[in-house]
Amino acid sequence: MALRVLFITSAESAPAAQRAAAGLHAAAVETADGMLAGLEHLKVSVYDVVVAWFPLPNWEAAEVLEEIQRVNALAPVIIADQGATVMDAVRLARLGAFQVVNAAAPAEALREALESAAVHHRNLRAARLGNERVAEPWRRFLIGESRPMQDVLEVVRLIGARRSTVLITGETGTGKEMVARAIHMASPRANRPMVAVNCSALPENLLEAELFGHVRGAFTGAVANRIGRFEQADRGTLFLDEIGEMPLELQAKLLRVLQEREFQRLGSSETIRVDVRVIAATNCDLVRRVREGKFREDLYYRLNVVPLPLPPLRERRGDVPLLVNHFIEKVCEAEALPPRRISPEALERLERYDWPGNVRQLENAVEMAIALSGDRTMLYPSDFRLPAARRPAPPPGEVPVIALPDQGLDFEETVGRIERALLEQAMRKTGGNKKRAAEMLGLKRTTFAAKLKSLEANDAWQDRAAAVCAGA
Repeated sequence: MALRVLFITSAESAPAAQRAAAGLHAAAVETADGMLAGLEHLKVSVYDVVVAWFPLPNWEAAEVLEEIQRVNALAPVIIADQGATVMDAVRLARLGAFQVVNAAAPAEALREALESAAVHHRNLRAARLGNERVAEPWRRFLIGESRPMQDVLEVVRLIGARRSTVLITGETGTGKEMVARAIHMASPRANRPMVAVNCSALPENLLEAELFGHVRGAFTGAVANRIGRFEQADRGTLFLDEIGEMPLELQAKLLRVLQEREFQRLGSSETIRVDVRVIAATNCDLVRRVREGKFREDLYYRLNVVPLPLPPLRERRGDVPLLVNHFIEKVCEAEALPPRRISPEALERLERYDWPGNVRQLENAVEMAIALSGDRTMLYPSDFRLPAARRPAPPPGEVPVIALPDQGLDFEETVGRIERALLEQAMRKTGGNKKRAAEMLGLKRTTFAAKLKSLEANDAWQDRAAAVCAGA
């Protein structure tokens, strides 16, 4: 796997950092313009090494270390500073810096420092992951080290031992059932079954019998008594997938079971009590379905005790290399194949892709690539047949609706405000990566850069004008 390096620079330090980065031919290098952009990168991606290249205006090295460690405690940090002394290096090492290098030193010195830091990071990560999987077996269900995934892991860790109902939301393919299994495995119910039901796969009459069971003769075709999913999950966990598709009449019965922990089989008057933890999942907007009268509001609040939204894969691209290697190992083991590796060019292509089908689509792509690679042990970009990614439609409320007032408006100013909002939102979503931000907006990188420059120039003009007015 290519060495992943994040350079945090400023306008003043960028030229020297870029020259140094150009010499790192075996590394995948990303650059963040300023500390705030660097921290946004660290929230969504995983790096082997972070290089803070000074000067960084308004930031001391000790502050930089503290902020990076707050966002990502594992990433080794190299401080590149031409003015750093031996005493500075000792002090910063005590604060957690992996190494302090002279920014004017030959590229070879930086390369050696990066390789040493990367080996340290990967060993530390492997040891930590091994320890976690021994102490927390549920971790094997969840692959990822990005900040969004760390947030998911923390929620699972906190709620695993509880009985609270959980509502997992997210796009199709984000791994909602895997998260449900992780929650189950993290609970005292781990030695009992987790029973899964897809609420959209069965018609209403069959779904009710599936959940609650039936007695012989309850309906045509009921030739024997049948235990329902709630009884099967007694003292365990019931996972209700696609809960948003459950018919309204059945929602009322589910609400009663959640409240009273008891129910009756179809065709029976006997009350059965169960101890079941319910985890529900959906890829639809339940709040909107409540407004449309398609989902009971009281059931929504009963399910949404612990909300757990899952990030789409495009918002945690840094986890793609970890997922790819996991799926390669999984497929090779299942098919009894020799180990496969992925080329840096193929991995870079996968990281750039939007993955509208999320983790499930990535797993299928890896499986197909291995099948198409034949006897080769290396996977190349041509092995991955990826369809053009269709960006999901923005949810209601994100598309600006402009009402034209009776007195009229300033067209250029209004369009400018919308354009600014879109540019800023794209920069936030991509952690300051201008290339990805341009792709999100369907713009050429040069066009995107020109628009940003125009906005920055306008801001600078307004600041100067304000200063003149203040001094007048």
